Amino acid sequence: MGRAEERKARQRGGRRAAPERRSSPPAAPGAPEILESPGGTTTAVGPSQAEGGTRAERRKAAAKGNSAKGSSAKGGKPAKGRIRRLFTWKKMLGTFFAFCLLGIGGFIVLYMMVSVPAGNSLAQTQSNVYKYSDGSVLARKGTVNREIVDLSKVPKDVQHTFVAAENKSFYSDNGIDLKGMARGLYNTARGRGTQGGSTITQQYVKNYYLDQNQTVTRKLKELVISLKVDREKSKDDILAGYINTSYYGRGAYGIQAAAQAYYRVDAQDLTVEQGAYLAALLQAPSQYDWAVAGPIGKKLVVDRWNYTLNNMVGQGWLDKTKRDGMTFPKPKEPKAASGLEGQKGYLVELANTQLENQLMKTQGLTRSEAEAQVVDQGWTITLNIDPKRQAKLEAAVKSQLTGKLDGKKRTVDKNVQAGAVSVDPKTGRIVALYGGIDYYKHYTNNATRADYQPASTFKPIILAAALDQNAKTQDGKEINANTVYDGTSRRPVKGSDIAFSPPNEDNADYGDITVQTAMNKSVNSVFAQMGVDVGMKNVMKAADDLGLDTTNLPAVPAQTLGSMGASPLEMAGVYATLDNHGKKVTPTILASAEKTGRRVDPPDPVGDPVISMSAADQVTSVLTGVVDDGTAKVSVAQNPLRKGQQVAGKTGTSDNNKSAWFTGYTPDLVTSVGLFGEDYKKHSQVSLTGATGLIPGTGRINGGGYPAQIWATYTFGVTKKQKFDLNTDLGAAVQPTLTPSKSATPSETPSQTPSQTPTKSAPPSNTPSNTPSQSATTSAPPPSNTPSNSPSQSPTGGITDNPLDPAADDFQ
Repeated sequence: MGRAEERKARQRGGRRAAPERRSSPPAAPGAPEILESPGGTTTAVGPSQAEGGTRAERRKAAAKGNSAKGSSAKGGKPAKGRIRRLFTWKKMLGTFFAFCLLGIGGFIVLYMMVSVPAGNSLAQTQSNVYKYSDGSVLARKGTVNREIVDLSKVPKDVQHTFVAAENKSFYSDNGIDLKGMARGLYNTARGRGTQGGSTITQQYVKNYYLDQNQTVTRKLKELVISLKVDREKSKDDILAGYINTSYYGRGAYGIQAAAQAYYRVDAQDLTVEQGAYLAALLQAPSQYDWAVAGPIGKKLVVDRWNYTLNNMVGQGWLDKTKRDGMTFPKPKEPKAASGLEGQKGYLVELANTQLENQLMKTQGLTRSEAEAQVVDQGWTITLNIDPKRQAKLEAAVKSQLTGKLDGKKRTVDKNVQAGAVSVDPKTGRIVALYGGIDYYKHYTNNATRADYQPASTFKPIILAAALDQNAKTQDGKEINANTVYDGTSRRPVKGSDIAFSPPNEDNADYGDITVQTAMNKSVNSVFAQMGVDVGMKNVMKAADDLGLDTTNLPAVPAQTLGSMGASPLEMAGVYATLDNHGKKVTPTILASAEKTGRRVDPPDPVGDPVISMSAADQVTSVLTGVVDDGTAKVSVAQNPLRKGQQVAGKTGTSDNNKSAWFTGYTPDLVTSVGLFGEDYKKHSQVSLTGATGLIPGTGRINGGGYPAQIWATYTFGVTKKQKFDLNTDLGAAVQPTLTPSKSATPSETPSQTPSQTPTKSAPPSNTPSNTPSQSATTSAPPPSNTPSNSPSQSPTGGITDNPLDPAADDFQ
C-alpha cells in the first residue's frame, strides 16, 4: 500500500502496522501504543484509544493524559513545558531586538527633527542688577569681557592643554561620549545631578547653542547637535569655539580675556604651564582661582594642573623631560571690574556665590555650570543688606581703625586687614558686611576668608557643648557657670591620651576659679581641661552643628584654643545661633534672585535647634560677664554710646598676634569683627603688633581693643535698648552669688598636684590655689594675686583705662 492509500485508510479509521523503516518493533496485539506528545513526553494509549480514532485524535488523547498526570502530581499547576514555550530564548531575543530597533528608529526621527540652532551665547550675557534690601540699586554688572581669537593665535601646545584636561580622544571621537551621556541621562532622570563625561564638542554645544539646564530633553538635544556639529565643523573650529565661549572666572569669557585676567598676557603669549592652569580652571573657576582659593581649592587645582600635563605626556604632545622641569605658574592678582569699588564688590561676590550654591543644590549643577548660569545672565538680585547699617559699619571701621593706619610711617600698617559681618539673629539676614579696604585694592573678602584662627572666640562653643551634653568634670561634678576649675597656667590636662599643657595669657596663674571668671579672663588652662571633660569629639561636633567647618579636623585638645580657621561670617552664624536660643542660624546675604520667567528664593536661614535652649541661654548669660567684667569692659561696657544696652560677647587674640577678634551680640543683632595680619606683598600671615603706633608697651593688638571698639561704635549706633530673654538662672546676666554652688570644688583633686610635671616656664606649685601668682610673669594681671578667694569679683584689674593694653589679651 502506498503512502497516499495509507493516509486515506487512517482517515477512514483504519490502521496499519508500523512501517518497516521504524526502528522499534511492532506493538504486540492488545498492547498500548506509545505516542509522543508535543511537550516531549510519552504516553501509552490503550488499544481502544489507538484503534478508535485517527492519529491526531490519539495525539490529543496523549496530551490530555499528560495534563491529567501533571495536575495530579502538582496540584493543578501548569506543566513546565508551557512556561518554557512562553519564555523561549528566541522570543526574548526577538523582544530585545525589537526594542533596539524602536530606539534606533526614535533616534533617527530625533536626529532628523533637531537642527543645529543659531548660537545664543552672546544673547545670554547681559547685566545683573543688584539691589539693597530697600530696593535701591547697589550695582549693575554686565559688561561682557570677551574677545574672540582665532585658533591660529593660540600656541599648539596650549591648545593641547585643553584637550588633555577635558577630552583626550577629542581628535578621534565623533563628538559624543555614549557612556558618559548614558550616565548623565540616567542620573538626570533619577534627580542625581551631573556626573561629567561630556566631550569638548558637547561642552561647546552646551555653551554656544543650548543652556545649562539639566533636563533629559536638553541632554538629548546636546547629543544630536554634537553629532551634527562634529560632521559639519572641523575639530579646530570646535576647539576654537570651546575655548572662546567658556567662562574662566574673574569675569573673563574666552581664552584671550582669561590670559589677560590671570597672567596679563595675550593668548598667543601663553606658556604651556599657564595654558594648563587655564584649562584646569574650567572645572570650577571660582574655587580654583588662586587669589581666593583656600587650601583645598589650591590643592585641587594643582592636582588638575599635574593631571593635564601628565596626559599631554601620555598623548605624545609634551616631552617628559620638559614636563618634569615645569613648576606651577601662580597667576597674578586680579583686577576688579569697574562699578564694584569700595564694599560693592564684596557684597556682589557673596551674593553670586550663595545663588550659585542654591542652584547647585536644587538643580544638581557643578560649580562651573552654576557660575555660567549666574554671572552676567540678566538676574535682578536683591540682597539683605540694609544701606543705613552698611554705611554705619563702614564708618565705624574707618573711624576706629583704618583712619589711624599710615603705611608710609609704619610698614606693619600696610599689613592690617579688617573684616566684619552683621546678622539679624531672628531672621539670619546679613544686614551689613565689611570685606576690606576696597574691592579693587584687596580682592580677598576678609568677611568670608577662613584662614585665620578665631582663638578664644571658640571658648563659648566648648561651654555650649558641655552644657548641652550635661558633661561632668573628671571627678563627676556637673559643668556650669559656677563650676570651679584649676586655672594654673601650663597645667597638664587630665584624662587626655594626648599630652597638652597650654599657657594662659602672659603665663598668669589663677588657681581655683569659676567657669564664669575663666570665661571673663579667657583662661586657656580651664577650657583645655573642659574640652577633655566634655570629649573633644563632642566639642568638634558642637562646633560643626553651630556653623564651623570641622571637616577633616582632628578632635584634639589643642582645638580648644581655636586653632582651626574660621571667618567672621562663620563666627557671626555661631553666635547668632546662641542668641537665637539654640536654633541654627545660617547667615545669608541673598534675599531673592529673579530673571525672565524664573525666581530663586533661598531656604530659610533659621533652622531647627542644634543645642538646647537652656544651654544656649546659659552661654549668653556667661558672655555678658565678658563684657561687663572681662576683656571687653572698657571698649564695650564702658562705652558712652551703650546707654544700658545688654551685650554678650567674647574677645580673641591668636598666637603671635596674627589675628584679633570681637564677636558680640545684643538681643537683636550679632556682629563679628576680625583683624588679620597679612603681608601686603606676599599675602602670608604676619603679626599685627605695632600697628597704628598708638598702643603702649609691646604694641600688641588684642580683641578687646580695635575689634571691640569697631563693634561698639557700629552696634550702639544701630540698635535699640533691649534685654535678653534667657531661660537660665546661671551666669553673669543673673548675678550669681559670691559663694560657689555645690559644684565649687570639682577640681580639688586635679589641683592638688597640678604641677608635678610642669614645663620649664611653670615652676612647681604645691598650693596653687593659695598663691597662684607666684609663678606668673611680671606682666601678669594684678587680680591674679587672689583669684581663688574672690572668684566672682571683677577680673578686670589687668585692663587699664587704655583698652589696647596688652594685659587684656586673651591668648599669647
